[in-house]
Amino acid sequence: MTASRDREILRLAVPAFLALVAEPLFLLSDAAIVGHLGAAELAGLGIAAVVLQTAVGICVFLAYGTTASVARRLGAGDLRGALIQGVDGLWLAVGIGLVVTVVGVATTGPLVAAFGAGPRVTEPAETYLRIAFLGTIPLLVMLAATGVLRGLQDTRTPLVVAVGGNAVNILLNLVLVYPLGLGIAGSALGSVLAQVASAAVFVVVVIRAARRHGAPLRPDLPGIRRAAHAGSALVVRTLTLRAALLVTTYAVTVGAVAGEEEVDLATHQLALTIWTFLAFALDAIAIAAQALTGRLLGAGDVVGARETTRRMVRWGIVSGVVTGLLLAGVSPWVGHLFTSDDAVSDLLVPVLFVAALGQPVAGVVFVLDGVLIGAGDGRYLAWAGLVTLVAYAPVALLLAAYSAGLVAIWVAFCTVFMGARLVVLVRRARSDAWLVTGAAV
Repeated sequence: MTASRDREILRLAVPAFLALVAEPLFLLSDAAIVGHLGAAELAGLGIAAVVLQTAVGICVFLAYGTTASVARRLGAGDLRGALIQGVDGLWLAVGIGLVVTVVGVATTGPLVAAFGAGPRVTEPAETYLRIAFLGTIPLLVMLAATGVLRGLQDTRTPLVVAVGGNAVNILLNLVLVYPLGLGIAGSALGSVLAQVASAAVFVVVVIRAARRHGAPLRPDLPGIRRAAHAGSALVVRTLTLRAALLVTTYAVTVGAVAGEEEVDLATHQLALTIWTFLAFALDAIAIAAQALTGRLLGAGDVVGARETTRRMVRWGIVSGVVTGLLLAGVSPWVGHLFTSDDAVSDLLVPVLFVAALGQPVAGVVFVLDGVLIGAGDGRYLAWAGLVTLVAYAPVALLLAAYSAGLVAIWVAFCTVFMGARLVVLVRRARSDAWLVTGAAV
């Protein structure tokens, strides 16, 4: 039985791992290409990336909530109902994306100015962000469609689309930034075009599945409202996570010693991008957790959900140890892949070593987060996120006020923030409150 569960976890987690590793390559490739334009451009990309990731990350419930609801319907034997919920999620993504695009483009200046960076950093940040906001609708459609497919226990199609989309992104960036001389604007434009192409492929796949099983494609306002309501708690949960990252970036900006702002921000951008890359890699088991937990609870299999959770936590610990060792091993050299600035490369080494020590905890945190999302336990995750943010934010801001430095802020991020998340998630997982069965929570 244990071997069977491991095979099922790996069947979903391995393609999810490869797809999730491919996704942050959008930013990794941008960072590698933009980094050679200069430290100011790289720092500007860092601010723009935090704002864009926050705007899009708030809507991650389009993937996570859809995965859980579709998987529950699948477990209950209602494939047509699962696809109907998936289509509702796609329409919700289009509506939200339209609003975020309009508001984001209109408020790009104030959003960047809020970080308090100098004009050398602010100008490229505004340029990148204003263009990148145009890709919001395809990004959110990609999230919703990915959630539909994961809920249907298909993690291979998202892998194919992610690999293809990133290949297009890298090619367009290389052409637009250097030969055509568009600089950081070319990097943003290349990413938007690649996102549009990826979203189109996802939409075609979901539409074909819906037609095969008789699921309607037209917008259903009650269904869209239900999807939005179901995801509201996950929005709060995600807002707290994004707020923690924003607080971290703000602390780095405010706490930088005079004359070191560009170096600290550029280093933080690279470290955060690499952390995100590894987080996506560790999140592969969490994706499997969402799909399997939703399906098992939808089928009424509480014992199976418990045992699968135990297995996935073990996998999370092992994965965290492996990624931590790898990151610590490459930390002295990885900086030179992204920038020619020696000061940035040197400062990146201790920051990445701190991040490496936090990987085993991250492995457990991401798995349990996925389990509770798959169980539809969004309300608890929302409250837990608020508690975690309240514990971490004062520490980060205090370190900034005393100019403790970038390394100290990252120590706080990996110990206080991730440690608090570990405590609240383990506490919930040990209880029975999240083990709710049936096609709907």
